[in-house]
Amino acid sequence: MKTKFGPHKIGLVSLGCAKNLVDSELLMKQLEANQFELVFDPVDLKGIDTAIINTCGFINDAKQESIDTILEFVRAKKANLIENVYVMGCLSERYQEKLHQEIPEVDAFFGVNDLKKIISHLGGSYKTNLVGERKITTPSHYAYVKIAEGCDRKCAFCAIPMIRGKHLSRPIEDIVGEVFHLVATGTKEINLIAQDTTYYGLDLYKKRLLPELLDTLANISGLEWIRLHYTYPDGFPAELLEVIKSHRNICNYIDMPLQHISNRILKSMHRGLDGTKTRKLVESVRKAIPGVAIRTTLIVGYPGETKKEFEELSRFIEEFQFDRLGVFTYSHEEDTTAFRLRDSVSSKLKQHRAEELMAIQEQISLTLNQKRVGQTLKVLVDRIEGDFYIARTEYDSPEVDNEVLIPISNTKLNPGSFCNVKIIKAESFDLYAEFE
Repeated sequence: MKTKFGPHKIGLVSLGCAKNLVDSELLMKQLEANQFELVFDPVDLKGIDTAIINTCGFINDAKQESIDTILEFVRAKKANLIENVYVMGCLSERYQEKLHQEIPEVDAFFGVNDLKKIISHLGGSYKTNLVGERKITTPSHYAYVKIAEGCDRKCAFCAIPMIRGKHLSRPIEDIVGEVFHLVATGTKEINLIAQDTTYYGLDLYKKRLLPELLDTLANISGLEWIRLHYTYPDGFPAELLEVIKSHRNICNYIDMPLQHISNRILKSMHRGLDGTKTRKLVESVRKAIPGVAIRTTLIVGYPGETKKEFEELSRFIEEFQFDRLGVFTYSHEEDTTAFRLRDSVSSKLKQHRAEELMAIQEQISLTLNQKRVGQTLKVLVDRIEGDFYIARTEYDSPEVDNEVLIPISNTKLNPGSFCNVKIIKAESFDLYAEFE
């Protein structure tokens, strides 16, 4: 497209979570409709006129990655490799004025809801007939679908509500329409995301409607897998478990960030559940769906976390044997409730505690994986890498969970293919399999 800058080729870098990726994909669809040439996550800057960086501003490590990426493209601009650098997303929303002062070489900053402004700034026009449509950047057989924006929770450590605003559910018919479109174009796995998926519907329909939404999506012909992410534990709708169990195409997988198990810390975090109720919730999920894979995330080094409380967290992991686990070190974020507390645990000790928990989880994962040896499992092939097909089971989300490696043989498969394989070997975070 010819704009006020002349012929235009745009390189887009998307940082952070899958929710951010969806925003990038929405922007790309609009840019494509305006006949811009696009390169997603460019390695080579040759021919690129404008770089757009969709930033993350959630925790310190993510903020630093965003700043480093901005500076990388600013250097490219100074070297006359590109003409313009635009910054959008969470970091830009939260620190726009400060960023403008600190990095004046950036041509323009945009917030999380400024898609129309970005298009206009580039000399294009926003296409209302494309609202909700995206240019998928993941492999074509899976996609993320955002069912809500923002968050009404008051977690003491979290800056998301001040960045993304209040929880705003999408109408069911919009979500269903998007999924129909994705399936019609070859998508086989849908990963439902939001800051808090279990809150879905409360603002729009005055009741939690995630079970009804899942039930509706599960009846879409051709949709092989539906995966549920970011289910908040407080207010978890029990009827959701029956819906998951009643549909073969809803993965036996629940992503539920628990964050901690100490009563004192959970109370300070404003999580809504104490340790006893947290344990009962996990037990009820496993009782309702035998064999379900539970993924959780935990925070270590929260202000005032004692050795005793950390040891309680360690024992909790050992006792409950989570299928998938991620650990974050506490990030002291301005304007959050927890920022008033003293960040009393040193960075070194936070990191040590995180590594200690992941060492425990590595052994748990190995033990659980070894139990899979000899089993026949349905897997989805994501890609071909060297001499292997790289695949996943229903118990594994893209990019963050375990993978299944299948030696390439006379059986010819393309990414997006399903097949049944027999597990022959297990490592801590990978399985090896052979075709039956």
